[in-house]
Amino acid sequence: MTTTTYREAVRTALREALTRDSRTFLMGEDVGRYGGTYACSKGLIDEFGPERVRDAPLSESAFVGAGIGAAMAGMRPIVEIMTVNFSLLALDQIVNNAATLRHMSGGQFSVPLVIRMATGAGRQVAAQHSHSLECWYAHIPGIRVLAPGTLEDARGMLWTALQDPDPVVIFEHAALYNMEGELPDTAGPVDIERAAVRRPGRDVTLIAFGANLHKAMEAARLLAAEKIEAEVIDLRSLRPLDDATIMASVRKTRRAVVIDEAWRTGSLAAEVSARVMEQAFYDLDAPVGRVCTEEVPIPYPKHLEDAALPQPEKIVAAVKAQLGARA
Repeated sequence: MTTTTYREAVRTALREALTRDSRTFLMGEDVGRYGGTYACSKGLIDEFGPERVRDAPLSESAFVGAGIGAAMAGMRPIVEIMTVNFSLLALDQIVNNAATLRHMSGGQFSVPLVIRMATGAGRQVAAQHSHSLECWYAHIPGIRVLAPGTLEDARGMLWTALQDPDPVVIFEHAALYNMEGELPDTAGPVDIERAAVRRPGRDVTLIAFGANLHKAMEAARLLAAEKIEAEVIDLRSLRPLDDATIMASVRKTRRAVVIDEAWRTGSLAAEVSARVMEQAFYDLDAPVGRVCTEEVPIPYPKHLEDAALPQPEKIVAAVKAQLGARA
């Protein structure tokens, strides 16, 4: 086992991808000489040179479009977008081009492109750098959407994603980059098809992804002190969703709470809730609960940001409401 951080796990994954396949290159704003906005690509330009670690101009539409073209021509590009907020400037390229080309060409063209972007709040960088728009991308057929919430997934999802013939969008929650933990020396590519049961339980299912996985785990620890055993599901893949793992857990615990840093209206939590209602309605002892961000642009002051976001205490309260207890 090696002690490492989420950031270092991402850097290791990038280095491995560049080493293993000469068709792979990394492109984005400040990924080269600056070493990446979150230091995930620090030192890679010295190892692989400016042809394979390419600094791009401040035009998300341009460099994502260049990545799409390179993928269609046989390369395996990894495109980094600084934050999910800025990805909206490339939405046309991602949604109207990358996601549709295989379908529109009758399978003649594929776009094996990986787009990495930071997402999420909790760092006091205000609304233009803090939103969680994963559900926007999870809405779109033709792309796969991943949310690594653990060191193993930060290390192993990238290589698996590069083998996919279709575009893959990887959301790395910015609050996780400094997270430290143990990573097995044998860590490598991971399955990106399945959700994971991160903690077994019998009384309620907590469904989360990304940084909220850790808030759900903390809530489960708080609940355990009160003899309430929560099962924690890490979605990992947001498109496609692993319905089988979700429903198996819900049928066992008979209650579910979905935690999502997006706003409640039109959220991924709403989609998961609807699927549970459709597929496991008669197994439920209570309506599906949701813990989401308050419907405001992410505030800058820390006390307001904390109040707006899902927190372990809010999850505990939602679970107690499910159980009919007083929160």
